[in-house]
Order: sequence, then C-alpha cells, then structure tokens
Amino acid sequence: MPELPEITAHAERLAATHSGAVLHAFRPLHLTALKTFDPDPRTTHGSGLTRVGHRGKYLTLTFEGDRTYVVHLMQAGRLRPDAKRANKPRGGMARWEFEDGDALLLTEAGTERKAGVWLIDGELERSDPLVGLGPDANQVSRNELAEILQRDTARIHGLLRRQEYVAGIGRLLANEILHCAQISPFSLSTALDDPQIDRLHAAMQSVIGSSIEHERSLGDIGKSADRPNNVHHRVGLACRACEDEIRSVEYRRYTVAYCPTCQTDGKVLADNTTSKFVK
Repeated sequence: MPELPEITAHAERLAATHSGAVLHAFRPLHLTALKTFDPDPRTTHGSGLTRVGHRGKYLTLTFEGDRTYVVHLMQAGRLRPDAKRANKPRGGMARWEFEDGDALLLTEAGTERKAGVWLIDGELERSDPLVGLGPDANQVSRNELAEILQRDTARIHGLLRRQEYVAGIGRLLANEILHCAQISPFSLSTALDDPQIDRLHAAMQSVIGSSIEHERSLGDIGKSADRPNNVHHRVGLACRACEDEIRSVEYRRYTVAYCPTCQTDGKVLADNTTSKFVK
C-alpha cells in the first residue's frame, strides 16, 4: 500500500499537471467507489481544481467551493492521467473528466475493490474518512511523539501503523524506521526511554524525508520492492549496517523485518504470534 512518501510525491505530480483544470464530470465506474451521497458530485461540475494535496495515506483533490474528493488507493489502487478514457477501463473505479479533454482515472488491480472516494464539503478533519486521523508522521514533534507513545501500551511496530495515532506509516516504513532507530519492533511503546524516543523521532524524519526525495525522482508511484530499504524486502540478506542476517516474524498478512544485532541485542525473535517476544 502506498505510504506517506509515495502519496506526497504523487500529489505533487498531479498538482503540476492538473491544477486549475475545470471539472466536466465525476463518474463512478464501480458500485463501491463513491462512499458518500451528500454533497452530490454534480455540484463540483464546472469547478476548477484549486489544490491537490494529501493527508496520511489519502490523496485530496479540492475544487472551487471548498469541496474535496478524498481518495484512498488501498493496496492496489492508482490515480493516474487517463488519455484513453475507455468506456470500461480495466480495474476502473472512478474517473474525473476535465473540460480540456484530460481525465484522471482511479483503478484498482485484483478483485477486492476497497479503493474509494469520499466527497467532503468544507473542513476535511470533521468528516470520514479523515476524522480522528493522527498527525502526519513527518510533522510530529519530538514531544508530540512522546505523548502519543504513552496513549497505549502496545508493541511499537503496531502502534506506528495505527493511523489514529500517527498517519502515513505502513509496514515498510515501520520496519525501516525502527531499524534506523535501533529499536526492537516488539518494544512496548510506554517503556521507551528518552534516548530511544529521541532516536525514534529522528529516524521518522530521516527515513520519511529520504523516501519522499526518492519518490520525487520517479514519474509514478513505484513498486514496494524498489523503494529505499535496509530491512524490508531484505530478509535473509546481510544487514547493510552490521552484516548480521536480516530476520523476520511472519504474520498472515505482513512481515516484521529486523536486524538482531542492530535492534534486539543479538537475540532472534521467535517466528510465531504466540511466543514470548523479546521486549
């Protein structure tokens, strides 16, 4: 799933190509695409696109009249220019057609069809799906992070991925941030001391910042395997920092990757969900 760096850079690309374009029509192409019924999308027809932005893992397209389409790409969705404008595009979920003949097409590969669009009138943070979303991960101060860590006693890898606490971090970023911070993925959030919190905050800024710069060098959202990484997608390979073997804890839907030497004092975490993990 695209995370904060991918969404940030993609919003910038769309802003560069579509800002100011006047919307001719918004057309849902799948029954589950549009998640809201009020306001009516027709109220945005004839309006200019004033801003393309992002919030956490969501893209935002704001039109004149302060009405914003919020788009979640989910695991396999993409929002791209659509020159062909086919009647039944493969994986098509929704299309924004502009008066200049250009268009943006939301597609989703596979069969899940979880990518979606919300139309919000006015302040974004008061409506689904953005209500209750935590601050963007690269905007969190050190003191704010310390407060967030005390809200729940949870393993730090899972807490970083909870969007109501910190927005924009997914599996790849969580793995990379914790490796950079030299913190075990199963350390308890409330047990981190001041030096660990300092390292965690610095790692969040460093990893996300370098990831954004990488994404800005691309012409589109890239594949997860091609994103900058030191542990994610490198299980079984040598750690670039210490040459120990990158290990993993496998779950049904995701993998926690880590370096024992860098993060767990050389201890290997048991690879099942019922074992007693290293803290």
